[in-house]
Amino acid sequence: MLSFEEAKRKILSVVSPLSQEWVPVESAVGRAIAQPIAARRTLPPWDNSAMDGYALRSVDASNAPVRLRVVESIFAGQTPTRSIGRGECSRIMTGAPLPTGADAVVMQEKVRTFSGSDEVEILESAAPRSCVRDKGEDSREGELLLAEGTAIGIPEAALLWAQGIFQVQVPRRPEVAILTAGDELSRLDEMVTGKIVDTNSPSLAAAVMRVGGLPRQLGIAPDRLEKIVELLRAASGADVVLIGSGASVGERDFARQALESVGVQIEFWKAAIRPGKPIALGTLGRTLFFALPGNPTSSLVCFELFVRPALRRLLGHQQTEPIPVFARSGVALAKKPGLTHFVRVHAAWRDQELWATPLTSQTSGAIRSAASASHLLVFPEASTSIGVGDPVQLLPLSWVG
Repeated sequence: MLSFEEAKRKILSVVSPLSQEWVPVESAVGRAIAQPIAARRTLPPWDNSAMDGYALRSVDASNAPVRLRVVESIFAGQTPTRSIGRGECSRIMTGAPLPTGADAVVMQEKVRTFSGSDEVEILESAAPRSCVRDKGEDSREGELLLAEGTAIGIPEAALLWAQGIFQVQVPRRPEVAILTAGDELSRLDEMVTGKIVDTNSPSLAAAVMRVGGLPRQLGIAPDRLEKIVELLRAASGADVVLIGSGASVGERDFARQALESVGVQIEFWKAAIRPGKPIALGTLGRTLFFALPGNPTSSLVCFELFVRPALRRLLGHQQTEPIPVFARSGVALAKKPGLTHFVRVHAAWRDQELWATPLTSQTSGAIRSAASASHLLVFPEASTSIGVGDPVQLLPLSWVG
C-alpha cells in the first residue's frame, strides 16, 4: 500500500492540463486561465477622488482651519476645466478626476460651507495624497494582470471586463465517465425489493460537476466481468473514468480484472488510509481510471482526497488541493498506527477558536456519516491518539451545501 502522500503524488505526477478552448469570461468563472494575461489599460486612467469633498493643495491646508475659494464642481464622469492655484479648491465627487495642481482631498464632513459664498472653511489639515486614488492603482498597461493557472473568480472576471477582455483561454472541461457494479444495486428510478439504490453514481456525478467537469453516467453493471468490461469500453473518449465500486478483493470485485482486460496500466492499488483503503489508479493513454470503494462515504472521501485534485490539475489550476485549516479537537481520538484516518467532523467557532467535533457515525457504508460534515480531520499515519483541545489539521470539504 502507498501512504496517503505517496498516492497523492503518484496521481498528480500522471496528470497535466487538458487542451485549451476560448470561452466567454462569464463561462470561465471557476476555471483557470491557460495563458498569462497582461493589462491592456491603465486603471484608473487618472488620479481620482476617493471621497465626496474638496480637492486642494495640501500645503494650503497645513495650518487648518483655513478658508479657500471654490473654483468649480467636478462630478464623476466630468473632466476638470480649472487647475488649482494657491488658496483655491474644487468641489469634487467620488471617482471624479483630480484637477491639476491638487494633491489631496478633504472629505466634505471636514469642511464648513457658507450660504451665498464661494468660499469654504477647511477644518482639518490634509496630508499629500490623502483621499486620492492614484492613477494605475488597479492596473498599469503591460503589467501582468493574471498569471497562468490563476483561478477565475468574480473579482478576476471583473478585472478582465474592465480591461475590455471578454473571452479567455482555459483548459477544456474534463469528461468523466462514471459506472458502478453490483447485483445488489438498483437505479434511482427503481424500488426493487432486496436491492439498494445506487447513490454512488449520481453522488460522484454531482461532485464532478461541482469541480467543473462534465459527468457521463454509464449505468450499473451486474457482478460479471464481461459486463463491467462492456461498460468500460463504453467509456471510450472520456478523460477520466470512475468505477464507483469493486475496488476491493472480494470474490465478485472485478474492477482490477476489468481494467487490465481493456489494457489499463495499474499505477497503484490500495492506499494506507481510512476510509478508502481500496482505492486504485490506472492509466491508458491520457485517460485516468480510478477504482473507488463501493461504500458511499468511502467513495466520496476518496473523490475529495484523490479525484478532485486530479480534475483540478486537468482544469489547469495551480492550487489543486484544499488549503488546510487548523483547529482544536473537541474530543479524544485513538487508533492503531499504520493508516492515515480522515475523520468526518463539523467545525465551529467557540471562544474565538475553531473546534472540530466528529460526527456521531464514522461508518463508511452509511451516507449519514458524511452528511453535515464540513471538514476531514487528518489523523496522521504514525499517530495513535489525539487529546481534547489538541491542535489538528482540517481539510475543507467541497461537498458542503
